[in-house]
This record gives sequence, C-alpha cells and structure tokens, in this order.
Amino acid sequence: SEVHNVPENAVAHLPDDITFEQAAASSLKGMTVYYLFHQTYQLKRDEVFLFHAAAGGVGLIACQWANALGAKMIGTVGSADKALRAKDAGAWEVINYQTEDIAARVKEITNGEKVNVAYDSVGQSTWLASLDSLKRRGLMVSFGNASGPVTGVNLGILNQKGGLYVTRPSLGVYVTNR
Repeated sequence: SEVHNVPENAVAHLPDDITFEQAAASSLKGMTVYYLFHQTYQLKRDEVFLFHAAAGGVGLIACQWANALGAKMIGTVGSADKALRAKDAGAWEVINYQTEDIAARVKEITNGEKVNVAYDSVGQSTWLASLDSLKRRGLMVSFGNASGPVTGVNLGILNQKGGLYVTRPSLGVYVTNR
C-alpha cells in the first residue's frame, strides 16, 4: 500500500487501504494486549496460559503476539469457526466452551499442571472456569465483562482454590500520560 497526503505533524502514517477507524481500533486493541502481556503479567517463552475470547478483536492480536513471544496460548472460543480463526492466528490450543469444559480441558492440555495466568474479558460466565484453570498462587486477570460483571465475590474462594491473585486492569490505568 502507498501512503499519500500525510501531514508533516502526523502521529502515524496510514496506508490508503487502512481507515482511520481501523487504525484507531487496532491501536487500542494492540495497546491492550501490550499491557496484558508485558505490564500486568510478564509472559515468558514456552509459558502456557489461558486467554478467553481468542477469536475476538483483542483475542486475535493476542494469538499473534503470544506466538511471536514463543508463549503457548490456550484460547477459548464459542464455535468451530472461531476455533479455526484463533488457530490460524497463532493460538497453541483452542477450547470451544460450547462443547468442552474449560477447566477440565486446561488441566488435560497441561498434564494436570494448569496455568500461571488466565486473561478473561468475558466475565461472569467464565469466572469460575478461569479460577479453576489456575495453579496455586496463579493470577486471574479480569479485563472485561462481555457476559456481565463478576459481582458478589466471596474472597475466601481465592484461598480455597490455591491462594489465587486477581486484578482488574484497564488501558486507562496503564496509559496515564504521553
């Protein structure tokens, strides 16, 4: 693609086939994946982790980014078509939550070890499955609530499931100044 008529003071140069709306959306989604993978929890090469909504806008970027880092993303999706999209984008393994038990599959995929971190933008409907997928002292990163907010949490459950940690970050927390 070629870039035409770019003002000298432009922040970014966009190819002609990328709209301003696409650029804005991908930038926000990309910054979200950045703070999740580098600031909220530092993913390591070969580390297996759970990421819900792997075929969504943030999820597809996360698949590619995890693959580039050499991390092993277990992505959840809601259909066979979305499973293919997530795999094509770089997900290491995919769980279709319509037909599979998330926590049981994570345990199976990891040979009973589970994961250090679960990234959850879904919320209410995946809350317990995320907690049940974590190792002792694992981190639950709740960064969205597509199925509704997680409310009425009994903090004792974090102890019962292995002394788990929970955080609720957002882009605004990480991007506070230029």
